[in-house]
Formats: sequence, structure tokens, C-alpha cells
Amino acid sequence: MSTALARIGRSVHDATRMTPAPRMTLLRTLRSETMRFTRSPLALVHLICAFTGGIACGAYFAYAPWDPAFGADAYVQLLGALMPLMASIVCGLNVDEERRAGRLANLTGAPSRATAIAAKAIVLWLAGALTLLLAIGIFAGALALAGRLALGLDALVFSVAGLALGSTPLYLLFLAVALRTGRNAAIGVGAAGLGIGLFSVGGLAHGLMTGELTAATGGILGLIPFAWPARLGSLAIEAGIAQMSDAAQAAAINSLALELTIAAAALTAAGLAALIAWFNRFEGGKDDA
Repeated sequence: MSTALARIGRSVHDATRMTPAPRMTLLRTLRSETMRFTRSPLALVHLICAFTGGIACGAYFAYAPWDPAFGADAYVQLLGALMPLMASIVCGLNVDEERRAGRLANLTGAPSRATAIAAKAIVLWLAGALTLLLAIGIFAGALALAGRLALGLDALVFSVAGLALGSTPLYLLFLAVALRTGRNAAIGVGAAGLGIGLFSVGGLAHGLMTGELTAATGGILGLIPFAWPARLGSLAIEAGIAQMSDAAQAAAINSLALELTIAAAALTAAGLAALIAWFNRFEGGKDDA
């Protein structure tokens, strides 16, 4: 009996050794990260933020006496200015979940650390991008129901794309900060980024009250990446506004948006490479109390 069991055990062992372990690919890791994210409280937080912002601001600008086009510009600027803080909170809390689940073993113990950290960054960014899309879609729907949607679909779509692209380097930064120094440090940096984003376009109410296309003149603060979500998102809206009356001004705004898009894409590529190179040598980090 014992001999038979031993033979069975050896057979199972040999079969296990002959069966190759599933290779860690980016697609598989993205699927795993997505499933884990959708089951976390952060998924619900994203939905609540999108519906709250879209419904509240959409209802206000649907009936407020302001020009609805400039109302859309102010709303997009608000979303963009909030992105540094929101990205820092999301990255900080997500890294906290990883620490509680196994002291970051899901990332540091993966067969490919580069794939693990890249997949996490992509999933967190995609969650933010989809939230922005939903928030602007709800806002535009409220204006359309009231018959006050003054902008075309292309301006709104490019605005979402600008907000998402401008936010990409921020997710990479805040993931690194949260891993290295903890959640609170990441949120502190995000709060500073919020201030920069707010003032990079002259204040949210400035363009609304003056009728100026403020994203095109971001000044020194507008050159800081924390301001890029607000500026890139707003430039798409302001190009749509300018197109109604001044094609030359719209072309100038589009040219500026293209330059900023190239800068954001280049910073994203460099940031991802730097994050992967750093995380491959990562030895631990600080746990927030």
C-alpha cells in the first residue's frame, strides 16, 4: 500500500515538474489587477466622485446665468486641478491595500517586477480616465437636457483625452512616492499639486467671469506637470469656444495643446522607464501609521 502511494506521489511530482508554470504577461497581470481593483472600495469611490461632480456641476450650469461654454471650461479646469490630489489619494490607498494584504509581496515577489508595477500604474490610470469620461459625460448630458450644450462632441472627447494624458505622469510619481515614503507623503505632494493646478489657469472663476481663454496663458505655473491635466483638458474646450468666432485663435490654441501633449507623452514614457528601473531595485518602504 505504501509503495503504491509512493509511486502515485512520484508520478504527481513528475507531472507537476513537467507542466510549465503560466508565464507572467502584461495582459494576464492587467486582468488580475483589474479584478482586484473592481473588488476594492476604490472602485465605488471613483463612481461616487464621477456622479457627484457631474450631476452637481451639470445641474448648476444648466440653469446658472453664466455662458454654458465657459461653464464647461470652468468644470474641466476644476477636474484637472483636482487630479493631482485624487491621483495621490488613489495611489496611496492602493499601496496601503498591498501592504495590508502581504507587505507588497504581490508586487515585489512577482516573477517580473516591471510587469507588476506597470500593470498597477495602468489600471489605476484607466480607472481615473474612465471616471473623468463619466464625469464629463454626465455634465454634458445635464446641459443637453436643458438645451444649453454649446460645445461639440469633439471638444468634449478631446477634453477627456487631455485630462487623462495630463494625469498620466502624476500616477507614476505618486505610486513611487507612496511605495517609498508612504500614503501621507503622497497625499501631501498631491495637495501641493492641487494648488498649482488651481492657479495655473488664473483661478477657476476668472475665465467664467471675464470670458478670457485662460488655459492658453498658463504662465510659469502652467509649465509644471501638476498643472497639465487642467491645462490640457481646458485647451480642448477653449479651442472649441474659439472655433465659433476666431479660427486663427483656435488654431493657435490647438498648436499649444499639441506641444503640451508631446511634452506629457514624453514625460510619461520617461517616468514609466524610471519607475520600472527604480522598482526593480526597491527594497521596501515606509508603512504609514
